[in-house]
Amino acid sequence: MTDRIETTIAERVKEAGGRAYYVGGFVRDKLLGIENKDVDLEVHGVTPETLYAILSEIGDPISFGSNFGVYSLRGHRIDIAMPRKEHATGRGHRDFEVFVDPFIGVTEAARRRDFTMNALMEDVLTGEVLDPFGGRDDLKAGVIRHIDDRSFAEDPLRVLRAAQFSARFGFPVADETTLLCRTIDLSFLSRERVEEELKKALLKAPEPSRFFEVLRRMDQLSVWFPDLSLTIGLAQDPLYHPEGDVWTHTMEVLDRGAGFRRDVSDPYAFLLLCLTHDLGKIDTTEVVNGRLHAYEHETKGLPRIEAFLRRLTNEKDVIRYVLNMVPLHMRPNMLAFSKSAPKKTNALFDEAIEPKDLVYFAACDRPVVAGTDAFGGDTDFLLERLGLYEELMKRPYVRGGDLIRAGLVPDETFSDALSYAHKLRLAGIEKETALKQVLAYVRAKKK
Repeated sequence: MTDRIETTIAERVKEAGGRAYYVGGFVRDKLLGIENKDVDLEVHGVTPETLYAILSEIGDPISFGSNFGVYSLRGHRIDIAMPRKEHATGRGHRDFEVFVDPFIGVTEAARRRDFTMNALMEDVLTGEVLDPFGGRDDLKAGVIRHIDDRSFAEDPLRVLRAAQFSARFGFPVADETTLLCRTIDLSFLSRERVEEELKKALLKAPEPSRFFEVLRRMDQLSVWFPDLSLTIGLAQDPLYHPEGDVWTHTMEVLDRGAGFRRDVSDPYAFLLLCLTHDLGKIDTTEVVNGRLHAYEHETKGLPRIEAFLRRLTNEKDVIRYVLNMVPLHMRPNMLAFSKSAPKKTNALFDEAIEPKDLVYFAACDRPVVAGTDAFGGDTDFLLERLGLYEELMKRPYVRGGDLIRAGLVPDETFSDALSYAHKLRLAGIEKETALKQVLAYVRAKKK
């Protein structure tokens, strides 16, 4: 398309004696038939000064450091980079010395990339695809394969990238890449970069469990996800969990949770709930009278879950969401099974940060045994009860101002009175009746 900004850039670069290529994920996704609105260009054969002058004529360039040769144009979703060499100076993801070399050539420029499928280049003007490392064949075969042993191992983040690409595209990781990943130390990565790859896996993969399964095969769970490692082989009562150990159950719940990403309030928090909800079983599983139990795992596991979350994120709302929902996660299915009264389901929904998310989680977590449907009648029951709760919350109810107008003084008993008023609200008591009962309650307490 001649009206695309990258075409204009490529034409000016050609006039200056160079060539502009689409690179990386943009080319990969195009060949896979996946839309990608983030354009990445690599410009060969002109100096950084020439490229900057060209970009200045076209728009308002933004430089990401003169040593890196990476630019953007204000108002456009496009990154423009120059070919470069990288040399590791430490063990972290950012510990690299970068050398811009516009004349290094296509093969050497692509060698620094992680996987063959990300080393593809397409000439912006001619559409010619350059494939120095067999990326097209690996894409057709559906294989994630690294390019260079030395450069790959210099960047430990690539281990996580292999896992998240595997989860997103459903491609296995090549055996030689898996073996190399087992030798790489992930402990020097920053939390922010680990979370970035985790988010991509949780929010983009059809089956996020694949991310963790790949890391497991690479022996790379222990640094950033040690608690998940402890669920492997942790047995459960087969009557309620015929699928097997806690690991298997967690991965199944996680994948079912991915089906609700469009329905829940915060997909990232919801999937972290799916991932962590049973970590408490690590500390509570025991045999009682010949049966496996994990009594109170939903509450006793909270310190472990909080530590797990804080290792990976500093998003306070996400942490608060998970720590609120985990203690509640077993109750929806229990109440649905016993067809409990609305008073009990109202109380449950009132405790949850996101009641509807809790219902969806219950559908993901419900034991799947022969002759049952994990997404059947219990979910319908809970959604019906949620509708009753939401309608109840719209009705008039006793507030602090009502109590003051009735003659109560805001003293040390006032909060107790409001708490009692709220219980009456959840019980469905009309406002006028509830106000009388609250006043009677306060008088009885003061006798």
